Amino acid sequence: MTASAVSPHALREKLREHFGFRRFRPGQLEAVRCAMEGRDVLIVMPTGSGKSLCFQLPALELEGTTVVVSPLIALMKDQADALRARGVSVAVVNSTLTPAERERADADIAAGRVEFVYTTPEQLARPAFRELLGRCLIDLFVVDEAHCVSQWGHDFRPDYLALGQAVAALGRPPVLALTATATADVIDDVLTRLGIPDAEVVHTGFYRPNLTLVVHRAEDDRAKQEKLLETLAGADETGIVYTATVKAAEEVAGFLEDRGVEAAVYHGRLSAKRRAEAQDRFMAGRVKAMIATNAFGLGIDKPDIRFVVHYHLPGTVEAFYQEFGRAGRDGAPATGVLLYDPADRKLQRFFGAGRYPAEADLVNAYHAVARLADHPEPPTLAEVQAISPVPKARLKVCLDLLASRGVVRAAPDNRYELVRRAMDREQLAREGQAYREREERDAVKLARLIEYAEGRSCRWKSVLGYFGDDADLPNGKCGHCDAC
Repeated sequence: MTASAVSPHALREKLREHFGFRRFRPGQLEAVRCAMEGRDVLIVMPTGSGKSLCFQLPALELEGTTVVVSPLIALMKDQADALRARGVSVAVVNSTLTPAERERADADIAAGRVEFVYTTPEQLARPAFRELLGRCLIDLFVVDEAHCVSQWGHDFRPDYLALGQAVAALGRPPVLALTATATADVIDDVLTRLGIPDAEVVHTGFYRPNLTLVVHRAEDDRAKQEKLLETLAGADETGIVYTATVKAAEEVAGFLEDRGVEAAVYHGRLSAKRRAEAQDRFMAGRVKAMIATNAFGLGIDKPDIRFVVHYHLPGTVEAFYQEFGRAGRDGAPATGVLLYDPADRKLQRFFGAGRYPAEADLVNAYHAVARLADHPEPPTLAEVQAISPVPKARLKVCLDLLASRGVVRAAPDNRYELVRRAMDREQLAREGQAYREREERDAVKLARLIEYAEGRSCRWKSVLGYFGDDADLPNGKCGHCDAC
C-alpha cells in the first residue's frame, strides 16, 4: 500500500488481512492514517486499548524497517514472538543477547532482512548501532512508554533523552510515540524532546467504564489484611496485589498462604528463575493473586486480570492509574482497590527524599569526571565511581543530567567525556535546578493521590480531573465506584 492509499476502507481491508479484525478500536484508525501519511503522531490510550496495532499495521504496509524503542524487554519478546508467528521478520537488540545472537541480529539488519527492529534507548545511545540503522530505510521510529522522555513524567528515564538525537541521526523518519499516562505538561514535553512539535495528538481519554474503583480505609496492617481477604474472597479469578516494599510483598504473600490463599510473590531481589516461575504460575491462572512490587506488570500481557489491589499508597496518580489499569483489559468488569492507611504517606515521602541527587552529588560527579579528563580515553562509569563518593545509581543519574545539559558527553562504550571545563558550584547548581523542580512536582502528585484516597466524591472524576480529561460522566458521576 502506498502512502496515498490511506482511505478508511482500504485500511480496514488491511486490518482484516493482517490481524483478522473487522473494525478499528477508538483512535486506531486516526493513528494509522497519520503514520501511513508520514506524519508524526503521539498516541495517548489506556492500557489494553490496542496501541501496538497503531504502529504494526502501517509498518507492515510501508516500505522499509520500523524501529521500536521500549524499556520493556519482556514486552519486546512477546511482540516479537507474536509477529514471527505470523511470518514477519523481526530483530531484537537488547542487553540479553549473547555475542553470537547480537552478531546475527546486526547482520540481518544490515542486509535489510527485517521489518521490525525492537531495541532499547540504551542501545540507541551507541554510535555504532545508530550507524548500522542509518544504512537502512527507516519507515517509522516508534517510541513506546513515551512519558519516559519527559522530565515531568512519572517514570522519567535519562536514557530516553537521547532519542531526539537518534531520530535526527537516522534521517528524521516519521515518529510515532505511545503512552497510557500523560498530563498536558508531559505531552508538551514529549513533543519538544522528541523534536516533533507539530505532531498529531490522538487522545482517546483515560476513562475505563468496566473498572470499578474502591478505597478502603485501614488504619494498620491487621485492618489491611482483613480487607484484602474480603477482596480476594469476592473475586472469582486472579489479580495483582501491589506493595511498596520487598519486605511487605513477602509478608503479605506469607499471610495469604497461611490463610489458605494460593499466592505467588514477585520482586527485584528474587532470582531470575524464581521470578519466571512466579510469572508462569500467574499467567496460567494457577494462583489467586500475585503479590508484587512495581517491578511486576510492565509488559505482562494478561487481559483477564480481574482485580488490582494497592496495599500501600503509590507515589503518583500516573503510577496508580497505570497499575490498576492492568485489570480488565479484556473489557469485562474488574476492580481497582486502594487499601489506604494515612501512615503510608510517610513511606512515599521517605522514598521521594532519596530519589534525586543533591547539589553536592552533582558537584562530586562533575569533579570526578574532570579529574579523569586528561586520560587517553574518556572514563567509564566504573572509573568515575572509583574516585567519587556518590553511590553508583545516583552517580549515573548525575552523569545523565550533566550529559543532557551538554556539560559532559556520553561517548562510545559507556564513557563520559568532559565538554564544559572549569564549572563552579553555582553553575552546577543551576544545571541541577530541573531535579529540584521534579522533587516539588512529585510532592504535588502525591498530594493529589492523597486527595483521591481521602475524598468522598466520584473516584473516576478525581482521576480524570487530574489528567485534564473532561469525560462525559452522567451528573458528574461514574456510577461504579464506592463513592457513587
